[in-house]
Amino acid sequence: MSCSCFGGSIVNRKRSTAQATGGIDEELLRRVNHFSYNQLRLATDDFHSSNKIGRGGFGTVYKGVLKDGTEVAVKTLSAQSKQGVREFLTEINTISNVKHPNLVELVGCCVQGTNRILVYEYVENKSLDKILLGNTNIKLDWSQRSAICMGIARALAFLHEELVPHIVHRDIKSSNILLDKDFNPKIGDFGLAKLFPDDITHISTRIAGTTGYLAPEYALGGQLTMKADVYSFGVLVLEIISGRSSSKTNWGVMDKLLLEWAWQLYEEGKLIELVDPDLGEFPEEEVVRYMKVAFFCTQSTANRRPLMSQVIEMLTKNIRLNEKVLTAPGFFQDQEAASSSKKSNQSYAVSSSYQMSSVPVTITQVTPR
Repeated sequence: MSCSCFGGSIVNRKRSTAQATGGIDEELLRRVNHFSYNQLRLATDDFHSSNKIGRGGFGTVYKGVLKDGTEVAVKTLSAQSKQGVREFLTEINTISNVKHPNLVELVGCCVQGTNRILVYEYVENKSLDKILLGNTNIKLDWSQRSAICMGIARALAFLHEELVPHIVHRDIKSSNILLDKDFNPKIGDFGLAKLFPDDITHISTRIAGTTGYLAPEYALGGQLTMKADVYSFGVLVLEIISGRSSSKTNWGVMDKLLLEWAWQLYEEGKLIELVDPDLGEFPEEEVVRYMKVAFFCTQSTANRRPLMSQVIEMLTKNIRLNEKVLTAPGFFQDQEAASSSKKSNQSYAVSSSYQMSSVPVTITQVTPR
């Protein structure tokens, strides 16, 4: 009898899974690596709070240890999938076959009763936001930060341009970037958007807190293309260089979003002031180039933003950036975030967002998709 390193025989495990999933045929079961709910419950000590390592718009993530000692990240999906079991498993199969060194590997799932659980490889240094923006003694130098930017760019170029069908992530942010033991970046949660209905949105700060990363045409008009990911990447680059959060509105004299403040510094010729004081020594010309590329990625009009393959060239090759064609970035701040600011600053945020956005709608008209 053939055996699996994840515990239990393949035949018995797939027979029990077929019963739990309503008799899905053997061919589909062979293509998707399944775990029983009991296996994952034991691996996470009954999903104990001490094993909780993250929470996002789709669900809660726990660290788990399988019977053979393999460490995994177990994500319990809180949202209701729009698909039946067969369709869900087929989509999971597609995602699990997407392989790239800068993407978190999906190793299996659990579809049992009402439970929808994903099992990922465990990434040692957890998420970028915890190291970059949290209270930690880990300090990333420029070689590490630039490598993180490049790894994310390569993964997005793979999802957007090499993979067929293409995948738009739609939730690129520092908490979805995981770092391995050598601080190499891995993008998590790619492909999950296809599993859930449109009313599961990432716009609300109550759900995902990703307002600062949202392209204006997506936030205001629901227009989702790969250029929305490019925008989010640009914001993320500014976060990585500055060590500051993009979702807060307390940067600069006028309490601006990070992108808004960075653009002001660029216009004033003071862009170097954005650099994280903890960065230590760094190649000024290269760091400034990365920030300028971020501005190309965050231009208000989506079709002016480069493809991710072009971004990689802009970051790695000594080509001249034509700043004469660079236009101002678009900003979006939702009502909940804006209401936490002082009224005078709130008015400024509304005005600047409207003037620089290509979408002729004020932020007070925004409702979740």
